Amino acid sequence: MRRMIVLVPESVHADLVLAAAPLPVTLVPYSEEGPLPRELSEAEGIFRVVKGTRFSELIEKGPQLRWLHTASAGVDHVLTPAVRSKPNLTVTDSGAIFDTCIGEFVLGWMLALAHRIPETLEGQKQQHWEWRQSTELSGQTVGVIGLGPIGRGIATRCTALGMTTLGYRRSPMACPEVAVTLTGRTGLERLLKESNWVVVAAALTNESRALLGEQELALLKPTARLINIARGPLVEEGALLAALTEGRLAGAVLDVFHTEPLPVGHPLWSAPNTFVTCHSSAWTDGLRERQRAYFLQNLARFVRGEALEGVVELMRGY
Repeated sequence: MRRMIVLVPESVHADLVLAAAPLPVTLVPYSEEGPLPRELSEAEGIFRVVKGTRFSELIEKGPQLRWLHTASAGVDHVLTPAVRSKPNLTVTDSGAIFDTCIGEFVLGWMLALAHRIPETLEGQKQQHWEWRQSTELSGQTVGVIGLGPIGRGIATRCTALGMTTLGYRRSPMACPEVAVTLTGRTGLERLLKESNWVVVAAALTNESRALLGEQELALLKPTARLINIARGPLVEEGALLAALTEGRLAGAVLDVFHTEPLPVGHPLWSAPNTFVTCHSSAWTDGLRERQRAYFLQNLARFVRGEALEGVVELMRGY
């Protein structure tokens, strides 16, 4: 079996070379700046780490590149014109490994808010003794928008706590991780009307941009809370801010925004009952090792000519 050349970021090269030693592949490091790798003309694959941007230039200039693997879950920022126009390029993402970290993040915030943990901590700071009645998640309804690996991971954890799970997806195909699978405009409206919690976990595409605007947010119960761990532009920030400020929404946990970092002075920093978590929902101690292992599994499949995991449909954008 001939040896393939695959480009990997220099920040992870040393670790990956040792792990990939049994495979008939040569891993060549590339940097975000400086000269292009000499082996670019022969390279057939490339690995992109989170926040990496030079992959697009390498794909444009690498005549034989036919596989791009990204360590991220979302690919809206990965599907550049160079990537979309590259003949016979297969793109794979790492969405399958984010279900645990983001699922626990969402569940943690739901539990914290239902049991009024932020208020309890503030009371302790003030040395103020007060009984606070909290709310049980069991029996409540959570609506998960987007049923990829992350959305399904969230739904599974909510089900384990006795919650009713509604899931919304583009395809009408049933999803076993949720009690009810919804689709279309009527499905979205039902999810928004019935949910105590709405979790946005969808991919950002031209179709899903501004999925939740003024009309959609108006369907939510005033006691409902919104959690967005996907992409900021899925929700119209102006409409969300108005709903929070006017008390038409009980609160929100926002991990993502239209502009990141969220600018100093932006009104969402101080919106009522709003928690800004700085795009950190996935950053756990176990994520990097899973990213590494997932790439190496796909690398082994690639050099053997087997079907890859996490293949992105370029037309759909996820």
